[in-house]
Amino acid sequence: MENQTFDFSTIIVGAGQCGLAMAHELVKRGEDFLVLEAGPAPGNSWRSRWDSLELFTPAAHDALPGSKFPDNRSSYPTAGAVADYLETYAKAKGVPVRTSTTVTDVRISTDGGFLVRTADGAFTARRVVVATGVHQRPKIPALAAQISAETRQLHSSEYRNPAMVADGPVAVVGFGTSGAQIACELVVSHPVALCGNPTPHVPRTLIRFAPALYWLLVHRMLTRSTPMGRKVAAGFFTRGAPLIRVSVKDVQTAGVQTAGRVESIHGGKLTTKDGTPIEASTIIWATGYRPDYSWIDGLRLDELGYPLHRRGNSTQIPGLGFLGIPFLYGLTSGIIGGVGRDSRYLARHLHPYKEAGSAADTPFGLNTSAGDHE
Repeated sequence: MENQTFDFSTIIVGAGQCGLAMAHELVKRGEDFLVLEAGPAPGNSWRSRWDSLELFTPAAHDALPGSKFPDNRSSYPTAGAVADYLETYAKAKGVPVRTSTTVTDVRISTDGGFLVRTADGAFTARRVVVATGVHQRPKIPALAAQISAETRQLHSSEYRNPAMVADGPVAVVGFGTSGAQIACELVVSHPVALCGNPTPHVPRTLIRFAPALYWLLVHRMLTRSTPMGRKVAAGFFTRGAPLIRVSVKDVQTAGVQTAGRVESIHGGKLTTKDGTPIEASTIIWATGYRPDYSWIDGLRLDELGYPLHRRGNSTQIPGLGFLGIPFLYGLTSGIIGGVGRDSRYLARHLHPYKEAGSAADTPFGLNTSAGDHE
């Protein structure tokens, strides 16, 4: 093992904001590494979002380490602008990215380190960072199978704009930020019902008039190192991310009908907990995603489908790291402005496979340590 030669010290899987933030840290350290990206360009996944999507944080907090977002600090960048920014960032930082390369398998090599296999060949590395995010598998409730065949069903990942939605009433299921934004866009041309219990709301005035205080709250205070952050994290995966930039009042003012949580199907129609049927010729499931780590050999997952880790450092497989997991350390771990902190920590603490000692498995909800602030 001591004499093993690897193709790279580190392989990063994914060239979105998480992978590029990690790459920035490795460039600073002069490490030899490679980023493998399934899409045709860094940040390409942002080009598959709906046309009018805007980030819910202002451009002042949408930059990766060592760079500014090229918009007015108070503006809200579009998905296309984010994709352009990430592609430009990778070039400016000299990040070695191999695009159109899908990783099919990651496993521990028989000689130590990792074997990373792709459709175009295999690579070895002392460390692997999984920076693919958690938007791999759209999550649609099982009861969707009982919906009438006459009703068109889409997941929010398939939605692009109102023109693709046929005339008639629309039900958007999932009262988070994405569901609320899609409902408000569609109500201009369609009758829309937004179903579900709204998540907690971050006031728009806080972002607009006290942006520094807003960022202090969401980035510094809501982490796994604070009592308040741990309380929020405990309910994060059952209630969803908070409503930001859009509120229940905004939705209702726009003309969207708000309905309760969908709990059953009667006569092929969505039915809320109180028995109210929802008329819909199109249903859009804004119900989030499930992570997919099935391509990592032998990886154990918690009850929510996430790997066992401590601030992104696998507690099962030394040398394996993760970025982009919701609340990996803080509320901002899954957004552009927050990934720099996580990548700095992981770059310092993710030891190569052959140098790392064994670590005890840590349940996902307990991946924290007081004092790990940066």
